[in-house]
Amino acid sequence: AQFVLNLPTGLARSDFNTYWQHIHQICEKQGIAITGGHTGQVPGLDSTIAGGGTMFLTAPKNQILTTKGARAGDKIIMTKSAALSSTSLLARAFPKMVAKTLGQDVQQKAADNFWQISVLKESAIAMETLDANVTLHAMHDVTEGGILGALDEMATASNLGFEVHVKAIPVQDETRKVADMFEIDPLLSIGSGSLLMAVAPEVETQLVDSLKVLDINATGIGTLTQEKGKSITQNGKKMPFRFDGTDPYWAAFFRAFTAGWQ
Repeated sequence: AQFVLNLPTGLARSDFNTYWQHIHQICEKQGIAITGGHTGQVPGLDSTIAGGGTMFLTAPKNQILTTKGARAGDKIIMTKSAALSSTSLLARAFPKMVAKTLGQDVQQKAADNFWQISVLKESAIAMETLDANVTLHAMHDVTEGGILGALDEMATASNLGFEVHVKAIPVQDETRKVADMFEIDPLLSIGSGSLLMAVAPEVETQLVDSLKVLDINATGIGTLTQEKGKSITQNGKKMPFRFDGTDPYWAAFFRAFTAGWQ
């Protein structure tokens, strides 16, 4: 891995040492070698998340999974909850308004979901439980566009369609409340922390149970189909699904920011 860190000029050396130690610990735990990068302090920058990273992997080809490996008939499994990261970031960015509107407990729970946005654990469990490219066909982390946007990407990459039951998609209580407050659809909002997996039907229960043993909630939400059509079933009605690429999180964030919410 190589990292580019563009940091505020006011970041002290002691704070940087703490910052870098976290990166080092995570990479060491995952067996990742840091081979280079760049660190700079930029006048006017007040964020410590600006920058980027590049990672290189070597592995046997038959063990590498991509988004495009899903097969017709595969069951779609998702982990955790929809909209974990988007609602967590909103609760952290506007804590006073969220606490005032929804209560301190909801604000705190939503903010704490920030620590669930890694999918490394469940991806490792999936690889240990199932056989790559035999019963485990594709994995895709949920980012912009949420659960449905990520599923649309997986199906398109695999040249498939899908049928999904909206009611089956888990949305944690605090997540739904924050999403409602900011008027965003939790199924289409940034959902880092959730992992989508396409698996052979006969191993769906096995994978779900293996994840739950280690306290990772996993849910079957639908099926990938040979037909290219994409559909969702909501309130007993089957409707075609089309994703235009728009994630409602950004507009909601800037509305709140412009309104002076704290």
